Amino acid sequence: MPKTSLRLFLVCLPFLAGLLTACSAPAASPTSTPTVTPTLAATRTPTPTLTLTPSPTRTPPALPGIFQVSLLNRLDTPHPYLTDTCQTLLDKWSSRNSPPGTVAMTIMFHSITPKAVTSPDQISEFAFRQLMNGLHDKGFQAITVDQLLAFLQTNAKIPEHSVVIIVDDRRTQVYFNAWFRKYWQEWGWPVNNAWISAFGGGDAYLPENVRLEEEGWVDHQAHGFQHMPSMGPSSSDAYIQQELQKPLQVFQEYFHKKPVAIIWPGGGFTPHTVDMARQAGYELGFTTNPRGPVMFNWVPLTDSQDVDPAHPTWISEAGVTDPLMVLPRYWSSDALVHLDEVIQIGQQAAAYAGQNRSTELQYYDIVCASKYGPIP
Repeated sequence: MPKTSLRLFLVCLPFLAGLLTACSAPAASPTSTPTVTPTLAATRTPTPTLTLTPSPTRTPPALPGIFQVSLLNRLDTPHPYLTDTCQTLLDKWSSRNSPPGTVAMTIMFHSITPKAVTSPDQISEFAFRQLMNGLHDKGFQAITVDQLLAFLQTNAKIPEHSVVIIVDDRRTQVYFNAWFRKYWQEWGWPVNNAWISAFGGGDAYLPENVRLEEEGWVDHQAHGFQHMPSMGPSSSDAYIQQELQKPLQVFQEYFHKKPVAIIWPGGGFTPHTVDMARQAGYELGFTTNPRGPVMFNWVPLTDSQDVDPAHPTWISEAGVTDPLMVLPRYWSSDALVHLDEVIQIGQQAAAYAGQNRSTELQYYDIVCASKYGPIP
């Protein structure tokens, strides 16, 4: 190599060495564990305790008094008979039941004659037809004693203007066919019979009355055993027991049912006989006092011991604490003139209930709803 070239190579050699060192990969440094800086745990702020302020106690409103009406007789007043206020309000306002103002009048029939009337308990054929057509024309519909019982106990649904037709004493099939079958066939009106049980299974009228009962349009209820004399203040307990208990046996054996009502023979009763009838299992009793119609938890009676000068034959209910056992009955001979009166009583009762509806529903909501549930 020429000297000049050698000298140049030697001069450049350090530079080339540095260049090679710069271009080579750096040496790996020893692996080391990175230092982890601990993260501070988040501090949870406690939720403040919610303090509930008790709602103020709701005060129930005062309930209205029983519906009063000026159309009743001077000495007569309406009597309630249910003691469970909450259940009564529930039944009263349930849309499944009868609306307030629903009325039921009971009419008693004895003899219907096509001839001249010769007795106060008779009604002529003309007057009878007039009464039945009048009832129908004014919107009344006939129901059974059992339907009336359900209405009075629980306000079960019945026609808004209902009539209970009761024929007193033993009657033949000919009698029912002649006077009442027509209304069953045309209007679906049942009739109720106050059956005297004195002859038991030997009664000549019994088989045909059993058939009428089975047909479903003549419903029989108890009218005593011996029947007369009536059960009054001078009656012995043995006699009263006979008049109440023996019909139960006859009905069970031949009509295959238990009567729910005692139609008081001759209209006679006392507080004592009423108690005995209830103990015997009767649930309704019917007098001959035409004091007015009845409504749910509403029966017109008198509390006066005095004889009513205007109605001396009516028996006082004073001392009787069971209104359902002394229900009033209109006589067939003058029921027609009371039809508008009965309708007016129902209308006024409905209006009175409407005025007090919000108060009664508020009371129910505060006092009753938690136990009895909402009103349907």
